Amino acid sequence: MDYKEHIAIVQDWPKEGITFKDITPLMDNGPAFKAAVDEIVEYAKEKEVDIIVGPEARGFIVGCPVSYALEIGFAPVRKEGKLPRETIKVDYGLEYGKDVLTLHKDAIKPGQRVLIVDDLLATGGTIEATIDLVEQLGGEVAGCAFLIELTYLDGRKKLGDNDVLTLMQY
Repeated sequence: MDYKEHIAIVQDWPKEGITFKDITPLMDNGPAFKAAVDEIVEYAKEKEVDIIVGPEARGFIVGCPVSYALEIGFAPVRKEGKLPRETIKVDYGLEYGKDVLTLHKDAIKPGQRVLIVDDLLATGGTIEATIDLVEQLGGEVAGCAFLIELTYLDGRKKLGDNDVLTLMQY
């Protein structure tokens, strides 16, 4: 399936000079969204993953149906102050400063095979931080899966030797 047919390109959003890739038309089309999720599910099966991890908020949108289909858990990665129990955290760079991502301290068990799922691989900073969180808890990143990759931003370089699946590339 050509998933790009279900992506809206929005010029100058959220600010001038940005060409935003909007996944909501894909989500609005049940068969297309199911096909995309099913491809990630098959990848997860090949990687023999134990748990799905997704950064907020669109990682939840893509990761939760994958974990549901596989009947395995989902662990949310959130900004600092959003998770109610004891967390671990990592600082990561943004275009203009730093932010903090957190994960519940008991979300990943040592040795668990983890698939990190998000909607978009851009610069790779968020996923690099997510990998760090998983590894701090002793998890093994089995792979990373995305709907879209912006190849011109070289985000894969920040993911090290981790295997990557992307359904669309721009």
